[in-house]
Amino acid sequence: MSEKSTASAAAAGTITIGGDLTVNRLGYGAMQLTGEGVWGPPEDRENATFVLRRAVELGVNLIDTADAYGPAANEELIAEALYPYPSDLVIATKGGLTRGGPRMWDRDGRPEYLQARIEDSLRRLKLDRIDIYQLHAPDEKTPFADSVGALAQARTAGKIRHVGLSNVHLDQLREAQKIVPIVSVQNRYSASHRVSEEVLTYCEQSGIAFIPWFPLDNGAVVAAAIDKVAAAHRTTPHQIALAWLLRRSPMMLPIPGTSSLNHLLENVEAASIRLSDDEFNAIDRV
Repeated sequence: MSEKSTASAAAAGTITIGGDLTVNRLGYGAMQLTGEGVWGPPEDRENATFVLRRAVELGVNLIDTADAYGPAANEELIAEALYPYPSDLVIATKGGLTRGGPRMWDRDGRPEYLQARIEDSLRRLKLDRIDIYQLHAPDEKTPFADSVGALAQARTAGKIRHVGLSNVHLDQLREAQKIVPIVSVQNRYSASHRVSEEVLTYCEQSGIAFIPWFPLDNGAVVAAAIDKVAAAHRTTPHQIALAWLLRRSPMMLPIPGTSSLNHLLENVEAASIRLSDDEFNAIDRV
């Protein structure tokens, strides 16, 4: 695939988050632009920088990151590659996970911890205010309302514009909404992993953006149906998996991540794929 591809994330259409942030409905998840095990900086920093810049050139105007990616290294890389940021670029970051080493993750939802991490993210990203700050995951050792309350306070203080959640179930989402407006939910979801179906439905009803992580986990059972549709479109199964997500809901905002320029282009090209009713249903009913 050529770097001169005319693909654009704008082909996916737009979604307005929080009433004032309109972005193309195909974003980019930056987690893979780190070292092995999501630990440390990327091995090829020049390539990682180029992938971020190319994503923006291709119309991606929402980039998702987290202080735990690296840790810290991912946010630093985004600022290095893209600052000063385009006026329409939205950077969504997260806090609430800690790292002890490669592939090691723990949770810390204490208000004082989250408040400190917000300050760190502001500094690394070179921002006065973070557009979307998401609680990375509920911490069973900390009352959920206390964690969300810390983000509500940061919003009131003008340090973050909007609050999002990640890895939550429906009761937690409803609880959070009583504390602060919630503009996005980032849960695992794909054609083969639909545990968050109830949360997605609620997001549709409430005008909340749903950001599926691991969106290309199409799975062995669904793969046969996806492969058949991919062959008909002369495209890749991953592109069909993304096209299915985009059609699944107008509130869906996939953020496929990659450290490969070719894969980035393929992902963005998926924004232009239109599935027929029969093709969508063939994948959906599996």
